[in-house]
Amino acid sequence: MANPSKIPESISRRQLIHAGGIAALGLSLPELLFADESRDLLAEQKKSSRKGAPRATSCIFIHQYGGLSQLDSWDPKPNSPSEIRGPYRPIQTATPGFQVCELMPRLATLSEKYAVIRSMSHRNAQHDQANAMMLAGKIEPKKDDPSFGAMVTKLSPSTAKIPPHLWLQKYGGGAAPPEPTYMTGGFLGAKYAPMLIGKTHEDNPASKDFRVRAFDTNAQVTLSQLKSRWNLSQQLDQLAPVGEASEFESHELYQQKSVELLQGSEARRAFDIEKESDAVRDRYGRNPLGQNLVMARRLIESGARLVNVLAWTGLAPKEKFVSVETWDMHGNADVGIFENGWNGLPFALPRADQAVAALLNDLEDRGLLETTLVVLCGEFGRTPKIRKGAKRIGRDHWPNCYSAMIAGGGVRGGVVYGESDKHSAYVQSNPVNLEDFTATLFAAMNISPTSRLSPDGFTIPASNGRVIPELLK
Repeated sequence: MANPSKIPESISRRQLIHAGGIAALGLSLPELLFADESRDLLAEQKKSSRKGAPRATSCIFIHQYGGLSQLDSWDPKPNSPSEIRGPYRPIQTATPGFQVCELMPRLATLSEKYAVIRSMSHRNAQHDQANAMMLAGKIEPKKDDPSFGAMVTKLSPSTAKIPPHLWLQKYGGGAAPPEPTYMTGGFLGAKYAPMLIGKTHEDNPASKDFRVRAFDTNAQVTLSQLKSRWNLSQQLDQLAPVGEASEFESHELYQQKSVELLQGSEARRAFDIEKESDAVRDRYGRNPLGQNLVMARRLIESGARLVNVLAWTGLAPKEKFVSVETWDMHGNADVGIFENGWNGLPFALPRADQAVAALLNDLEDRGLLETTLVVLCGEFGRTPKIRKGAKRIGRDHWPNCYSAMIAGGGVRGGVVYGESDKHSAYVQSNPVNLEDFTATLFAAMNISPTSRLSPDGFTIPASNGRVIPELLK
């Protein structure tokens, strides 16, 4: 294939096609169209990026499953009526003119390390569908579309002796997205599926009896047999039709896919959270989110490419488990949105504030923040108007306008992008859809959004979105 950068800029596609110049250059029509598109994107990125700006090589994507209230976090509206603004006051961050909710004091002091988007928007208020959309980075994803994590590990392979793509704390409840949208690699194949750690709400490093069960092997199966099965599955995967998995391909096998995990020590050390000091673990918070973020940092430090973390903040004392949907604060689970319980803001948001702030500081202290993209986002936001739920006061699903935070390598800190209206109900300026959001995340990781995912190299771009230059260094 010819190098797209070598195509003379003075020759247009139409001229080449009319003159029969495609064959002369050794290019097919798809190659030419792709080359032209890639050149345009490269020119756009050069305009919007500073020379030598750092880019992330890894990502920690924190999912606020259920949908965090934008009004009670990143986009407070203190001048709105009480039934809209809620009980919390805004506090000033380290960035002049930028305020956040008083329940986020730690992140407020670190605002120069991250950017906030206040104009995220789509139109789907169903948890499962909205989560599938966020995972694929598309308004209308197909059932076999790969997740962002699968695409990153396909386009930016890792050679570390540790799974490149991991998921900490499984989605749970009836509102979870279909498992194929995040537990497989979609049409890319199972080798890009994440390794799952935490199949139940108790299966997390904050639990006393936590252990990584992925290291457990059937006593009847030897390492030699596992390696043979792995090699066979690799061969069969190569023979499978494009977009299809062979009938012998097993997700369970891929969950234990690295024989090196079972033979070597690197991964075992990465997963051994007991190696961390009590001071570090306390800094993140002794709850599922805090300890999963400690684990995520250890995995990134060991060479993992992308770690997804479900932002389940645990239970208050004497509470019984209901769901890991921490941020779905309707007031329907015996806890009001402004009550101090597992499904309430005064319980969950300070824990998230502590854990995420500790992560940003820890990454920076270890020299990893410039190479690690950190994303904090839910599938949508909450209704501007507070209402009485089935049992308590709450806010309902609201995809029309919500917020997201991004930090780390490639991201310009101290930025607030987009604006909502006076009630944080609708976008007033610079709307950001899921395609644009995902394209920007790719760019922050030095991956071209137009990178092709198909085996032919010319179809199925990673993203059709527009990179937002204001968010990037």
